[in-house]
Amino acid sequence: MSDCIYPLLFQPVFRDYIWGGRHLETEFGRALPAGIVAESWEISGHPSSPTRATNGKWRGHSLVDILSALGSDLVGSNSQGMLERGKFPLLVKLLDANRNLSVQVHPDDAYAGSNAQGELGKAEMWYVLHAEPGAELVYGLKSGVDRSTFAKAVSDGDVETQLYRLPIHRGDCINVPPGTVHALLAGAVVAEIQQNSDTTYRIYDWGRLGVDGQPRPLHIEHALNVIDWSIIEPQAVAPCLIADDGERRRELLVDDAKFQVEKVSLTTGAKFRGCCDGSTFEIWGCVDGEAHLGWGGSKRRTMLQAVQFVLLPAALGEFCYAAPMGATLLRAHVGRPDPCA
Repeated sequence: MSDCIYPLLFQPVFRDYIWGGRHLETEFGRALPAGIVAESWEISGHPSSPTRATNGKWRGHSLVDILSALGSDLVGSNSQGMLERGKFPLLVKLLDANRNLSVQVHPDDAYAGSNAQGELGKAEMWYVLHAEPGAELVYGLKSGVDRSTFAKAVSDGDVETQLYRLPIHRGDCINVPPGTVHALLAGAVVAEIQQNSDTTYRIYDWGRLGVDGQPRPLHIEHALNVIDWSIIEPQAVAPCLIADDGERRRELLVDDAKFQVEKVSLTTGAKFRGCCDGSTFEIWGCVDGEAHLGWGGSKRRTMLQAVQFVLLPAALGEFCYAAPMGATLLRAHVGRPDPCA
């Protein structure tokens, strides 16, 4: 195998929004810069915060540069349209909600393309890594809310009466398609897998001021245009079982037009064999325990610990995860690959 094709690890890029904290350090042992850390962009080809590889031939190169060099060997045939646009399809973050995030909504590709300077829309999902007792999030709208009632509530400063709140717990999965009104609230740390986009329309910000002492901008007109009024009191994802042989359990969490996410649970000593056959890249994240990744029929190994992500190029070929002490992993891809063995 070419020394250009191997599992890629990246140096995170940190964001210091006002709602962040230090939970990535205290709960997960992450080395953080001083001050507030709201987001850790783990794997990103977005031009505002591209991540750089930390291993192998591509060490020091951004994901944007790696995509340009490897093309379809990196993303696969299922993402040809994204390759033609010069965009890596997905973006992975960790979010630390030490305070409430703003209430917001994301557009789909069509609306973003016309109104957001060519950005993509933003479908996303959250996997809850940490939830303090009583933690919840804003997720959709209450029963009976429609555009007219919501617009009036915005005008009257009464938005909170329109919002549905969902209690959350560690291990929950929340699917957030475009048009979903949502907000992470204080007390949660999540892994976010999303389209490669930074397009957000802010609806409500709890009456607080930004770091400059001024209210942060709202985007009410765009928000009203893109909200999906049918998303009423949704619930956390009910995982769909793909396979379970007692050692390896695969559950489908999200089956979106833009990406799919599985949860793969390995018992102590179990192995999972897969194959990147050229159709899609895969992003794997260890969210509990640790897993040892081997590939290409060689003795090369990379270890993932909670919480760490790796990008497997579409042309990688066979790979194998081993879990000496058990592990829980997230597996994101475009199209559904099956294990080789």
